[in-house]
Amino acid sequence: MRISDYWRLMDDEFGAGYSRVLSSTLVLAGVGGRTADQALAAGVEPRRVWLAVCDVQDVPAERRLGRDIKPLRD
Repeated sequence: MRISDYWRLMDDEFGAGYSRVLSSTLVLAGVGGRTADQALAAGVEPRRVWLAVCDVQDVPAERRLGRDIKPLRD
């Protein structure tokens, strides 16, 4: 997963504004007691950070892959 994918998932789940607040303030045990921003800056894989956020925020399993986006038809 790329960092851009992490931010897309965060924005889809929590909204563009609140996702930034969560990422910078919520301390996650799953990434060593750091915030998501700190973990990403330290090189922790974005997928691991995303799953740690999901665990703490009780995101249901069916939404952890993001929302379904229907393919565009020509």
